[in-house]
Amino acid sequence: KLAMEFPSEDIFLMTASPVIKAVTNFRQVSKTLEEFDVEEQPSSLLEKRYPNIKVIQSGVKQLKSDEHKIFTEDGKEYMYEKLCLCAGAKPKLIFEGNPYVLGIRDTDSAQAFQKNLAQAERIVVVGNGGIALELVYEIQGCEVIWAIKDKAIGNTFFDAGAAEFLIPKLAAEKRETPIECKRTKYTIQGIKEKERPTAASGKLGSALGPDWHEGLYLKGTKQFSHKVHIEVLCEVKKIHSQQEFIQLQQTSLTFPKEEKDVEPDEVLWPVYVELTNGKIYGCNFIVSATGVVPNVEPFLDSNNFAVGEDGGLKVDKHMHTSLPDIYAAGDICTAAWEPSPVWHQMRLWTQARQMGWYAAKCMAADALGESVDLDFSFELFAHVTKFFNYKVVVLGKYNGQGLGLDHELMLRCTKGQEYVKVVMQNGRMMGAVLIGETDLEETFENLILNQMDLSAYGEDLLNPDIDIEDYFD
Repeated sequence: KLAMEFPSEDIFLMTASPVIKAVTNFRQVSKTLEEFDVEEQPSSLLEKRYPNIKVIQSGVKQLKSDEHKIFTEDGKEYMYEKLCLCAGAKPKLIFEGNPYVLGIRDTDSAQAFQKNLAQAERIVVVGNGGIALELVYEIQGCEVIWAIKDKAIGNTFFDAGAAEFLIPKLAAEKRETPIECKRTKYTIQGIKEKERPTAASGKLGSALGPDWHEGLYLKGTKQFSHKVHIEVLCEVKKIHSQQEFIQLQQTSLTFPKEEKDVEPDEVLWPVYVELTNGKIYGCNFIVSATGVVPNVEPFLDSNNFAVGEDGGLKVDKHMHTSLPDIYAAGDICTAAWEPSPVWHQMRLWTQARQMGWYAAKCMAADALGESVDLDFSFELFAHVTKFFNYKVVVLGKYNGQGLGLDHELMLRCTKGQEYVKVVMQNGRMMGAVLIGETDLEETFENLILNQMDLSAYGEDLLNPDIDIEDYFD
């Protein structure tokens, strides 16, 4: 966007990765819902398309905001007039520096995971967000012990009811063919697989886009498809090496079977996970899918940024940080403006794209001395994704976020087909979760945005015999 607005200005894009993430097949589903694919492309494509963009492939070593200078790891320095920090976030690992703990956040870590899985008979997955959900569903031929700190799966996106609706999919042996995914894979051309630069430990690759597991062969050594056991309301207390476990003289457990009490495990595993509920499981490795933390480190040193509670750089409603001429967008920033009652920040691809586009608009307006209104995409939280092969749409305060006890839920559920939940407050719709092909997203989006009083409709709002779209088009 900046390159289009200022064709005669030089624009530097600094990235530690040899590829850039490009949004392709963009589709505006409704006013606020968007669907798109994220593809890795060589940075030369961007430079060809916009001659005023120069991609600098090097990590940032230091920012000196008072001098308007950036120092890169390859020993160079660059002056800037305006700077936008979009360094994303890094995985929040449960234990740093343990070779048996893999964090998944970027394309390189997903490949490392795939290699490890090929030899694995049992893994432990820790975490309850989008990546953990996808992972557990996609893995076949490998026992999965899934440790979650909540009562129900997918706590970031759903309530316990939606979790109940999805659980049968995990127990199903037969996998239906996935909805066709027209995503092309880009790997760095002309470089043999073994010579491919991988993100060295501590270096961040590019974040995973939606459907990141497509094209990855997620299969372990065993012949069954799904075998998932969920340990709820627990976290990892300790990780023991095989040696430490033997010295502990404790009992580890076999994979729980429905009909039997849990038995002690005779097998010796490379690593052992002790959970806060007292259970110990042996496994080949542990996947830490416990969310992300904003990647602010390279920029904080000797710069007095205002930082949010979640560790992100605070930005105002024009994406300004607290320092002059520095903006931030995406996972690295924390929205510090007074948000719309039905929007909240979540570190997702959709918001990163919206924030990046809007930050460019704000930088352009500032440079031209114009004013700009807060973008419409920040009016309503809206996200569309796919879990367990179901289309999932979340709108507004879909889990009653910040509404306290002063709200009620309405539900409609057809087993194996759809799950519809709306969050109501004082007769007005504040949020919704739609799983399956419900075709209600546009209607509900309008009802949340216009805050119409729906008290008169009562339970009929979700009556499947009433075509609600006809009422509110």
